[in-house]
Amino acid sequence: MPDEIRIFAGNSNRSLAATIANYIHQPLSACEVSRFSDDEIFFKIDENIRGMDVFIIQSTNPPAENLIELLIMADAARRASAHRITAVIPYFGYARADRKDQPRVSITSKLIANMITIAGYNRVVMMDLHASQIQGFFDIPTDHLYSARIFNRYFSKINFGDVVVVSPDVGSTKIARAFASTLNASLAIIDKRRPEANRAEVMNVIGDVKNRNVIIRDDMIDTAGTLIKGAEALAGDGAKSIIACCTHGVLSGKAVENLDTSPIEKIYITDTVDQSIKNLPDKFEILSVAELLGEAILRIHAERSVSSLFD
Repeated sequence: MPDEIRIFAGNSNRSLAATIANYIHQPLSACEVSRFSDDEIFFKIDENIRGMDVFIIQSTNPPAENLIELLIMADAARRASAHRITAVIPYFGYARADRKDQPRVSITSKLIANMITIAGYNRVVMMDLHASQIQGFFDIPTDHLYSARIFNRYFSKINFGDVVVVSPDVGSTKIARAFASTLNASLAIIDKRRPEANRAEVMNVIGDVKNRNVIIRDDMIDTAGTLIKGAEALAGDGAKSIIACCTHGVLSGKAVENLDTSPIEKIYITDTVDQSIKNLPDKFEILSVAELLGEAILRIHAERSVSSLFD
């Protein structure tokens, strides 16, 4: 590994950062991320990074300190004369606030993009954005990676029999259709209505799921309300078995508890969000995105194409 690369990790997902560093055979660089007595964040780089290609791995899921850490780390690296600073954001928080869909609301994801750019980042790597157009919110180069590469490789080795891939809403149809094509499966869609934020009301299932094995494909699980109501609708329509396959396991509130008692038999998520503090039941299985992100880092550093990782 060239000496010109340095990998730093904030506190949001240190286990993933360590696995990425191990993949590229480069130890995490020495730094200190701590708190003052009033909980203000202190960050210090403990080695020379002048002229280095710096990658900072940090998701921006709650608490808000994760985002602040991401910004402070870039400022420190810029002031330490790093040659290039790349933000590797496995989970980009605030992605759902990507448009003004009602009066007097913030387009928060655009605000966050501006903050990341102003902090000093030269490039951003993200995975499975809730809305692809968020890439356009950045005025610096972005690489949008897809977990489909991990899920496709894993699920293609399993024989599900008569399987149908289900999109939990119209917005996830594209990702579900691509997944169904990989598995040579048919596609169904859940028609839902959301009367208010974090509350979903399932209307009906579009497609045939009776006596068939169902895989629900989505980009994230937050409160799990959409996923659970969708699973109940599928079970009511006679689905033989139901599993879920979602990239980002945000799992807020009572999501884990509710999913454990839901009709879903198995839930696959990735490690873009740290799950170490949650006591996940056995029906959860975590697949790692470390190899994909590590490969992207290597290609960016070597000025090679990243587009082949989209296949």
